[in-house]
Amino acid sequence: MSMPLLDVRDEVATALREQRPVVALESTLIAHGLPWPINVETARAAEAAVRAAGAVPATIAVWQGIPAIGLREEQIELLGRPSSDVRKASRRDLGAAVAQRATAATTVSATMYLAHRAGINVFATGGIGGVHPTSGSTPFDISSDLIELGRTPVVVVCAGAKSILDLPATLEVLETQGVPVLGYRTDEFPAFYLRTSGLRISSRVDSIEEAAAVLSAHWQLGGAGAVLALPISESTALDPEEFARARLAAEKRAERDGIRGPALTPFLLARLAEITQGRTLRANAALIAANAQLAAELACALRRV
Repeated sequence: MSMPLLDVRDEVATALREQRPVVALESTLIAHGLPWPINVETARAAEAAVRAAGAVPATIAVWQGIPAIGLREEQIELLGRPSSDVRKASRRDLGAAVAQRATAATTVSATMYLAHRAGINVFATGGIGGVHPTSGSTPFDISSDLIELGRTPVVVVCAGAKSILDLPATLEVLETQGVPVLGYRTDEFPAFYLRTSGLRISSRVDSIEEAAAVLSAHWQLGGAGAVLALPISESTALDPEEFARARLAAEKRAERDGIRGPALTPFLLARLAEITQGRTLRANAALIAANAQLAAELACALRRV
């Protein structure tokens, strides 16, 4: 059985054919990452930010067994509805979703893979997955996002990795995978809700043209994925001490309830939103739109290169 053809939306297909900039966007944040109706509002804001910066958005999902590159407005709405029966698909799960004709929201790894198959090399998301902290009751867990970055030539524009992760270990895995981590006007790795983790990154770029030049050279030398990390704005970032207290409370709740594996990250994010009275949700929505705008600017710059 051959891989089914991608369902590339007409607007996206035309832009690719004419070699105009396109930015991939993931759909897990719609179906599983944010609550209704913030999820749909954030997805629309991300697409609008891409358009405002001169590129074409392509939100990616598997729709009734067909990988879809670019969703219609009503599809985004259906993905975000609380009653929707939508799977969460990483790269591992794509075959099952296709063969079983399921509708599935794609994670970073699955979105990267499908974007690359469609000919898109710039992708915007909130934050990448990484290495989860381990304890006596928590098994070793490395996100497939890191592995995909090591083999698929797509740049992921994000606010670093989620603050609930083991960030030093996450950067070590990226280094081992040969993935450059570029800080956009920063020397330190952003930590999603926090402007910095205090950890140094491999390279700093101070303009979008410089970022495009580095990525172009990386790909010409046979490199695969890359990360362009944009810190969350000061106005929406959380206070580090406040976040540390909220994170500890959320982790204790997860351990008490026996939450682990793929369910752990969405559980922790939901508890953090509850503890911070929605501040993490507002921060998440703001950084996704900012990342989408920067990704569109990058896609335009790469076309110039």
